[in-house]
Amino acid sequence: MTDAKITKVLLSLHGFHSSPSSLKAQQMREYLLVTHPDIHFVCPQLPVLPKDMWVVVETIFKQYEGCDIAVMGSSLGGFLATKAAQQYGVKVLLINPAVTPDILLTERYKGEQTHPYLQQQYTINHDYIQQLTALNVDVVNNPDNIWVLLQQQDEVLDYREAVKKYQGCKVTCESGGDHSFIGFERYLEQIIHFLY
Repeated sequence: MTDAKITKVLLSLHGFHSSPSSLKAQQMREYLLVTHPDIHFVCPQLPVLPKDMWVVVETIFKQYEGCDIAVMGSSLGGFLATKAAQQYGVKVLLINPAVTPDILLTERYKGEQTHPYLQQQYTINHDYIQQLTALNVDVVNNPDNIWVLLQQQDEVLDYREAVKKYQGCKVTCESGGDHSFIGFERYLEQIIHFLY
């Protein structure tokens, strides 16, 4: 059961090996508390396996069924948010989203891993990558629901992949910056206006 007073929910999905304590999540949480207390901010710690990450997303959508839900996702969280936009028809904000995380994680992280926040050991192997690719959205079918924030000096992802994938969506592409998206707080007001 959800609190009957909750009508608007913003689900925030962090990136690979990150946590709800990420700077962008903190900035959004604090902004909403001050300016939009009617929007309930939810930022779960995502588990280590992609299939379990998606179960968390599904559970939250079920928990807040009937509410006006929007999603913001950074990096791998942006990959998951794209799936949410497709499956649930909700508005999403993507921050330097991972377009081909299967390739990136295979190249850079294959093998044994320890999640820095969960301290949980797991393996990035064929099964992990299969779970990830099962969540991929090949063609975005609701571009009006998506706003993508990109910075060209992202040291982890090639921003051009996102520019290509999210053609037709609202895309803000800045020179400079990095993977964390420097200056995210500049967009908080515009983001909420777009999502709701």
